Amino acid sequence: MKSRVAFGVLVWFWASICVLAQTDQASRAPAQLDELHEKGAAALLNLDYDKARQTFNEIARLFPDDPLGPEMLAWTLWLESLNKVRIHQAAIYSSQSFEASSEDKPDPQATQEFRDLIRQATQLTRVRLRANPHDPRALYALGDVESVHAAYEITIEGRFLAGMRDGSGGVDKHRDVIKLDPNLHDAELTIGLYDYIVGNLPLAAKMIANVTGVHGSKKRGLQTLERVANDGQWQRDYARLLLMVLYKHERRFAESLALSQTLQEKYSRNYLFKLETADTLTSQSALERQENHIAAADDLEKEALGIVGSLVRDYRSSSSRRALGTIYFRYAEDLLALRQPDRAAPQFLEAAAAAETDPSLITQAHLRAAQSFDLAGKRNEALAEYRIVLSRPNTRDSLEQARRGLKEPFRAK
Repeated sequence: MKSRVAFGVLVWFWASICVLAQTDQASRAPAQLDELHEKGAAALLNLDYDKARQTFNEIARLFPDDPLGPEMLAWTLWLESLNKVRIHQAAIYSSQSFEASSEDKPDPQATQEFRDLIRQATQLTRVRLRANPHDPRALYALGDVESVHAAYEITIEGRFLAGMRDGSGGVDKHRDVIKLDPNLHDAELTIGLYDYIVGNLPLAAKMIANVTGVHGSKKRGLQTLERVANDGQWQRDYARLLLMVLYKHERRFAESLALSQTLQEKYSRNYLFKLETADTLTSQSALERQENHIAAADDLEKEALGIVGSLVRDYRSSSSRRALGTIYFRYAEDLLALRQPDRAAPQFLEAAAAAETDPSLITQAHLRAAQSFDLAGKRNEALAEYRIVLSRPNTRDSLEQARRGLKEPFRAK
């Protein structure tokens, strides 16, 4: 149950890079605040954390009584930390739960800065609620602050239960926002995903949840998120990101693909959307092949490899090489999923050699290269890679897998 819930909660928090939704925003917030807010939010979705931080610091300077500045600075710090974990795991949006492991140690200085920002945003929000307990904007902001706090606890600090508690409080506040103003569709983002999470629990866990008064529905959750994607103001793209992941989880690949392509075009500097598009094409091709649609499967595979191959070329020739190891790794995984171990192994080795690659990713790349060589029938090359893995610190179960690989060749499941 825990892994299933962790998947849902994390997607919920990632999709909820919240901006302060409100009725008649143009009349209640200065135009400059909205302009800066939009600029910073776009920078976040383009993975430009420095630009986002500069923008939100400007909000905090110009509007010191508004919780938006410290709140969004907290979101920026969390997302930047999460992106480091993503690189560490060679992951894209829907390929990992991002629940913190014992190897992902939080930076104490960053954690203290995060807590200070959360405290500041909470205080500013509570001041507004004391003045007007029925202010939907302030109540929505408080729910957002609790959500990002929960996200950090789960994904960076590894405090799962504490994160679940804080996250539930954020959803409750967003439910109250909808009671105050049913037209605030942005507030339905966390509510829709909460419905989906509970509706997606295994039967035994769902029965326990129902006894405690917690009810959910996958269908209703998806419908709610679709409403946000269509009718929301600030949260449309975040609802689309969330639906992109959940559609894939439901094997609705065509709908997931349409959303990833839309986001890829809009946020062209975010390489994760391109990787997500390629990953969905690969999944869709596997389904087509199962149904014996060979030509369609071949076309999808060619398109997927073309996308990731172009990313490799772009990042290899640019000064932005931080994500190159992740891109190589995902390219190799796609090749392996498409039954091309001969082509996958060299790409795993490129991932291991890429500049600024995380040490853990280097280990995983050597391990996957060894397994690819085994699948390609190149036992000597595989043995050499397994020995390299054994010479490095353990990453998850890398040492155990390497010892097993030395005893007998790796076999695909």
